Amino acid sequence: MTEISVRTVGELVTRKPVTIRDTAPLAEAAKLLDEQHVHGVPVVDTAGDLVGVLSQTDLVRARATEHLWASWPGLAVKHLMTSPALTCTTTTPVHEAIATMELNHVHRLIVVDESGTKPVGVFSTSDVIHALAGVGSDA
Repeated sequence: MTEISVRTVGELVTRKPVTIRDTAPLAEAAKLLDEQHVHGVPVVDTAGDLVGVLSQTDLVRARATEHLWASWPGLAVKHLMTSPALTCTTTTPVHEAIATMELNHVHRLIVVDESGTKPVGVFSTSDVIHALAGVGSDA
């Protein structure tokens, strides 16, 4: 039995993340989040490089300002995303990743490759809960 505090993000991360282009319309982003049953996605540019992250909260905040949403039909993901995205690597200790999420009041970190530019996974609070509950792991 391995304690979560000594594990790495790579042991728990959700790999092959669903991503969205920075130029995608917000309606497409909302549909993607809904269909994929995710709460946030890495945002990438044309080269597939990470440029930000978009969450359900970002979309809800935009809808709260209905007058802006309605008067700006060209509103795209890049206008609402959080940038830069908070990141970690597969070798980041889980306790460090959790501390980063807590300190920044976020529910996910984008896991990047060795270059630090390509998203390879998403480490979220759900991954932490699954590990604590022993779902799909030896926690």
